Amino acid sequence: MTVYHFVGIKGTGMSSLAQILHDMNYQVQGSDIEKTIFTQKALESRGIPILPFTKDNIKEGLTVIAGNAFPDTHIEIEEAIQLGLPVIRYHRFLGEFMKKFISVGVTGVHGKTSTTGLLSHVIQGAEPTSYLIGDGTGNGIENSKYFIYESCEYRRHFLSYHPDYAIMTNIDYDHPDYFTSIEDVFSAFQEMALQVKKGIIACGDDEQLQQIQAKVPVVYYGLADHNDFQARNILKDTDGTAFDVYVRNTFYASFKINTYGDHSILNALSVIALCHYEEVSVEIIQQRLMTFEGVKRRFNEKKVGDQILIDDYAHHPTEINATIDAARQKYPDRDIVAVFQPHTFSRTQSFLEEFADSLLRADYVYLCDIFGSARENVGKLSIENLKDKIHNASLISEEDTSILKRHENAVLVFMGAGDIQKYQEAYERVMV
Repeated sequence: MTVYHFVGIKGTGMSSLAQILHDMNYQVQGSDIEKTIFTQKALESRGIPILPFTKDNIKEGLTVIAGNAFPDTHIEIEEAIQLGLPVIRYHRFLGEFMKKFISVGVTGVHGKTSTTGLLSHVIQGAEPTSYLIGDGTGNGIENSKYFIYESCEYRRHFLSYHPDYAIMTNIDYDHPDYFTSIEDVFSAFQEMALQVKKGIIACGDDEQLQQIQAKVPVVYYGLADHNDFQARNILKDTDGTAFDVYVRNTFYASFKINTYGDHSILNALSVIALCHYEEVSVEIIQQRLMTFEGVKRRFNEKKVGDQILIDDYAHHPTEINATIDAARQKYPDRDIVAVFQPHTFSRTQSFLEEFADSLLRADYVYLCDIFGSARENVGKLSIENLKDKIHNASLISEEDTSILKRHENAVLVFMGAGDIQKYQEAYERVMV
């Protein structure tokens, strides 16, 4: 029996795929750095071995799945090539694997993780469903009808896939270390759209997505009148959001979600449209939308003393706007305090003005040092450059978070794609 060995098993996609294969009764193991990463908890709970990197891990009989962060010169990949073992890059393996199912790729510069999680939760109420979410969550069922996966645009990775359906949430300029412009991002999505085999569910409120060309039907969803699936009669309160859905101007059904902000309505609309296309009953959609508990690092809440602490992955101005708007809907009578850690120097440099504008929506702002990456750990600017553009901003360090205590009865939103959780954890220790 083949043993799948994952080089870089703690990566979010790699961890998810390892979980899926394990759940489908394949033998799985992997290796990675010894530093604790949140993705390993799910692996450990399944008893999947996680080994430190060494060429001694590589033996006859393995099929090696290599994470994209690791070059062919990595000691384990090099050893596998020398031994003549199959070495398959993560995206190539996933692209072949999903051909066994009705596949749905969820893509977009923002919202893909939440939407992948929501669609997976809703559609498995109707049919056996396997799914891979970019927060490190994977679930495999041997006789699945559907395979739902998060499809990442970075470095055009999603071009390894030819899904039956694609949900496209938006096109925006991001990843300035790779993409040169919004036109470059659009070209990647356009190329991906031509690989879809059955249909595309796209947000029609997004100007870029309105220009997408495809060989298959494109169904649009959104809040504006021109959409095929439109949310009307929207009611927002502190318990969530209710709305009616019209399909090409004909009433379809009423729905309620326990999440907040316009972006949550749009995410739900995309799922409703896909399920409608696949003839999932409206009763199942209504019930499953209400029981969705969210995904990791997306508006995850905790009460500490008289404060609400929210952990969120928001690391782009558009996402910060959405997160702050959602916090205001749920907690209209509390101050919103943003604690933000910029992720990568190139993104901070490219969106300096936009970051300032989005953070100014909060009542108070605290800024952490810029989080670099393996590719980019120095830059031409510092956190001071962003602070200078925000009149209500202060700097904060992991060593001293006690200043946050002064915001009584407030909502503290810790945002970032780096290690912003360290700041929240440090603050929680101060509050004990």
